[in-house]
Amino acid sequence: MVLPARVPELAALDVVASVARSGSMGAAARELGLSQQAVSARVRAVERELGLRLFRRSPGGTALTESGSAVLEWAAAILDSAEKFSAGVEALRGQSSSVRVAASMTVAECLVPSWAVALRNLHPDSQIRVSPMNSADALKAVVGGEADVGFVECSETGAGVDSRPIGRDELVVVVPRGHAWARTGRVSPATLASTPLVQREPGSGTREVFEEALAGQAGPLAPPLLELSSVTALKAAAATAMAPAVLSSLSVAHELAEGKLVRIEVDGLRMRRTLRAVWPVGARLRGPAGDLVGLASAAASGSGATM
Repeated sequence: MVLPARVPELAALDVVASVARSGSMGAAARELGLSQQAVSARVRAVERELGLRLFRRSPGGTALTESGSAVLEWAAAILDSAEKFSAGVEALRGQSSSVRVAASMTVAECLVPSWAVALRNLHPDSQIRVSPMNSADALKAVVGGEADVGFVECSETGAGVDSRPIGRDELVVVVPRGHAWARTGRVSPATLASTPLVQREPGSGTREVFEEALAGQAGPLAPPLLELSSVTALKAAAATAMAPAVLSSLSVAHELAEGKLVRIEVDGLRMRRTLRAVWPVGARLRGPAGDLVGLASAAASGSGATM
């Protein structure tokens, strides 16, 4: 059998079907978790490849042309067959309800457990394999096909992945109760920059956001007193060394409430960041992976979008 020359990629056909179903590029972008520019570009690519105009664009939305209606009908059959093929192969491999997750340390320790419980309610037989790592490594795992979905804290995801914001978080400076900073509860950016801190390792979203926030606010940053890759180890080290640490507000909420750690305000400085779900570019999340991202987004919305 010789494959015909003009058969667009399945991911591109899926985008076309979503635009037709939703009635606009913007609505399709929201449904697929892509940017509107990415959706528009993929539709144009399919039209160029087929040599046909599939949609009439107008300020009120997007409507199928006669050619588009015919192409969509044929594409629906192709997409349905592809989904059945994929489900069949996964069933043979015994992985029809498994999802591999690469999550930043903060997300893995503070958020994924509750998401996993909710996902198990939707997919009782699902297997969730979570690999905690820093954000840079989580991105590499997704791009390299080692994870179906990732959760990261970095400001830029780079090429090779599509992403969706799932919530917001804030980094805070904390010290043990007996630390000198705890008496006033405030420091200047210059003091923070010049003080050796207990910090996450390079490549972590926490470290990246901290360094970006202080850039231009003070002088050169002092070398870290200690670098650790675990949030739990970081909190323990800060208490043992009586040193300041920069951590997610999610990870220290319990210690702050009990008074074991004290939050230090930094004059004129807030370190907010967006938490994102990421997956291979062009892929459409389905099954447990798609539901996991949906549950993460719903959890953020239910808590004021700041988690």
